Amino acid sequence: MPVQINEQGQKMLYLPRTMDNWPWPRAINPYYKEIKAQSDAWFHGLKAFNKKSQRAIEMIDTGRAASLAYPLATKEQLRTGCDLMNLFFVVDEYTDVEPAHVVREMVDIVIDALNNPDKPRPDGEILLGEVAKQFWDRGRKTATPSAARHMVESLTSYLNSCVEQAADRDNDCYRTVDEYLKNRRENIAARPAFVPMELGMDFPDEVFYHPVIVELSIHIADLIILDNDLVSYNKEQATGDDRHNILTVVMRQFKLDLDSAMDWVAQYHEEVETRFLDGLKRVPSWGPEIDKNMEVYINGLANWPRCNDCYNFESGRYFGKKGIEFQQTRWVPLLPKVAEYPAAKAKRENVVIPLFFASDNTEKQTDK
Repeated sequence: MPVQINEQGQKMLYLPRTMDNWPWPRAINPYYKEIKAQSDAWFHGLKAFNKKSQRAIEMIDTGRAASLAYPLATKEQLRTGCDLMNLFFVVDEYTDVEPAHVVREMVDIVIDALNNPDKPRPDGEILLGEVAKQFWDRGRKTATPSAARHMVESLTSYLNSCVEQAADRDNDCYRTVDEYLKNRRENIAARPAFVPMELGMDFPDEVFYHPVIVELSIHIADLIILDNDLVSYNKEQATGDDRHNILTVVMRQFKLDLDSAMDWVAQYHEEVETRFLDGLKRVPSWGPEIDKNMEVYINGLANWPRCNDCYNFESGRYFGKKGIEFQQTRWVPLLPKVAEYPAAKAKRENVVIPLFFASDNTEKQTDK
C-alpha cells in the first residue's frame, strides 16, 4: 500500500518504482562541475534571492539537472542548459506566490527580454527581465535559427502557463486530468528544456512538427509530469500548494484516496511508456543527415524521464540530504501540514525556498 504507519506511529508514503523498466540508463555530462560552477557564479551574481536562501539553492543544484538532462552536450550547449534551469528556478519561485495579474506583468517582462536580448532592461524593473536577457543573449549565439525560434516560442508558452496556474490559485479552480495535463505540459517547461538538445541542429518545420515527433515529445512530457508530481506531492501537500499535482487532481476527479491515486498514476505512467516505445516504430525517414540528427534528438528526449527521476533524488529539492536513501527504500515520511507557510508572505528575492529532510547524516550522491 502506498501509505503505511511505521513502528513509531508515523505515516509513511511509498513512491512507486515507475522507472525500473525504462531502457535508457542514467548518464551525466563530463563537464558537469566546470560548467555548473560557471553558471552558478553568473546566477549568484544576479542576486535573485537573499542570503538566507543560499543553502536551499546549493542543495537544489540546477547544474546537476542540466548535466543529467544533456549528457552529450558540448560545453557551450551545457552552459545554455544550466542557465536555462536557473531561469526556470527563479521564474517558478517568483511567480508561485503572486496573484495572476502580477504574474502576467512578470512574464510579459521576461517575454520582452527573450525577444529583445539586445535591449537594456529599464531601471526599477523586476530582476526577471535581466536574468532572461542575459540567459538568451548568451545562449542564442550557439543556436541554429530553428533552435532559437523553438526556444523563444516554447518559453513563451511556458510563461503564459504560469499565469494560468496563478489564476487557478486565485479562483480556487481544480482541473480534470485532461485539463491538467494540457496545462502542465507547458507548465512543467518540458518543451523549452528539450531545446538545448537541438542547439546545433536545424530541423525543418515539417520534421520538427511532424505528428509522430510531436506525439513522442508529449509522451515524454507526461512521464516527467507524473514522476515530478509523485515526488513533489509530499512537500506540496504540507505547504498547501498541491492544487497543481496529478495526485490531487486524480483524487478529486475519481473520488479516490491517496493510495488508489498513487496506483492510478503508476498505471498511467506504464501506459505512457508503452505509447512512447510504440511511437518510435513510426518515426519516418527524411534522409541521412536529418535522420542522424533526429536519432540523437529522440534519444535525448528518451533520456529526460531518466534524468528527471535521478535528479528528483540526487538533488535536495524534494528530499534534502535523504534523497539517495529514499530512492533505495521508496518509503518517505508523510510531512505534517504547515498551518501558515511563510512563503505566502515573502516575495521576489525574499521568497522562502522550502527545504525538507535537510539533515546531514545520510549518504551523499555521486558526481559521476
